[in-house]
Amino acid sequence: MNAMDVMTRKVVSVRPDASVLEAVRLMLQHKISGLPVIDVAGKLQGILTEGDFLRRAETGTERKRSRFVEFLLGPGRLADDYSRASGRKVSDVMTLDVYTVAEDAPLEQVVHLMERHRIKRLPVVRDGKVTGIITRANLMRAVASLALAAHPVAAGDGAIRAQLIAELKKQSWAPVGLIDVMVKDGVVKLSGALTDERERQAIRIAAENIPGVQKVEDHLVWIEPNSGVVLEAPKD
Repeated sequence: MNAMDVMTRKVVSVRPDASVLEAVRLMLQHKISGLPVIDVAGKLQGILTEGDFLRRAETGTERKRSRFVEFLLGPGRLADDYSRASGRKVSDVMTLDVYTVAEDAPLEQVVHLMERHRIKRLPVVRDGKVTGIITRANLMRAVASLALAAHPVAAGDGAIRAQLIAELKKQSWAPVGLIDVMVKDGVVKLSGALTDERERQAIRIAAENIPGVQKVEDHLVWIEPNSGVVLEAPKD
C-alpha cells in the first residue's frame, strides 16, 4: 500500500497569516491535533500542532531558565522562545521543518519517518502542494479495514505445520533447530527449547496467525542461563 491509499484527502489547513486563536478554534472544531500551514499559492509553509501550544504566555508556561543556561543558549535562542510563546500569528508559532511524503511513497517509508522523528502526521505532497495528510489514525484504519477484508482459508494439519516452520525460518530471532512442531486437528503442539523467554509469545503469535489453527499448546522450556532454573510455559 502507498500513502495515497490511506491518506485523508480533505485536509483542514490554516494560512501563515491567520491568528493563533483561529488555528486553535479549527483544531478544536475538527477534533484534530495538527494543521498544515499552506499559503495562498497552495504551497506548504510549515505545520502547527498541539505541541506548539505547550509553552504559551497565556497559560504562564513559558520556558524559564537559569541565567547560566540563558548565557549558554545566547540571545537568538531566547528570542525565538519568546516569539513562539507570545506570537499572535500562525507564522510566529508554527514548525518550519516539515517532513513530507509523495503520494506513491510506500507505507514502510511513512512509518519509518513517523518513528524516526517521533511525529504523528505527515503531509502528502505533489509538486510542492498538499494533496492529503497521513496520521496514526489513518494507519489504524488501514489495519482495521485489511483485517476485516481478509478471509483466510483453513489449511490442513500438514499445511499448517509447513507454514509455521517456513514463517519461523524467516525470522532471525526464532530458534528453529530447537523447536518441534506437531499439528493434529488444527491444534499446534510446540515442544523443545527457547534461547530467550520472549521468544515464547512471538512463536505463539506466528502459529495463531495461520489459517486453520484452532489452538496452540505450549510445552516449550527455557533454561535461565545464570541460575539454571528451567522455566516452562505458564499454565492456562
